[in-house]
Amino acid sequence: MSIIEENRRVTMICGDLDGVPEHPVPEGYTNRWYTPGDQTAWTKIQAGADPFNSIGAGLFEREFGDDMQVLGRRQCFLCKDGHEGGEIGTATAWCDKKRDGGRMGLVHWVAILPEFQGAGLSKPLMSTVCARMRDLGHRRARLVTSTGRIPAINLYLYFGFLPEMR
Repeated sequence: MSIIEENRRVTMICGDLDGVPEHPVPEGYTNRWYTPGDQTAWTKIQAGADPFNSIGAGLFEREFGDDMQVLGRRQCFLCKDGHEGGEIGTATAWCDKKRDGGRMGLVHWVAILPEFQGAGLSKPLMSTVCARMRDLGHRRARLVTSTGRIPAINLYLYFGFLPEMR
């Protein structure tokens, strides 16, 4: 069995969020921040985009809780003008409470619906989330992905995230 077939967990660290590339959101798309009720859009995007995890009822609440003010500052939705429902991607500029006493940011649950993947939309989404973490005082960030997500790993490497070696 190859490593990809095993889909191993990979933690990646960006040591300096000031150095990440900036990509504007292309024409016809917008970013917006969480508003109450967005759990449904988040779940739809994750279920459509994630072949490796079981996305079901209660996952959103387990991952993010119910503090709407925090979510409103940290959870981003990429929207396509004219697309039914609008939301086609999401990523969260979360706080890693397990590292550095909460000072480290956490890029959490990045996803774009399959029909919009490969169009270069993940770069503007990552730019937005990394900039938000900087604005919230995080200087470093981590994320967790898996070896089965080669395009995602390449994206994260481009943004300065390197595999954590233990």
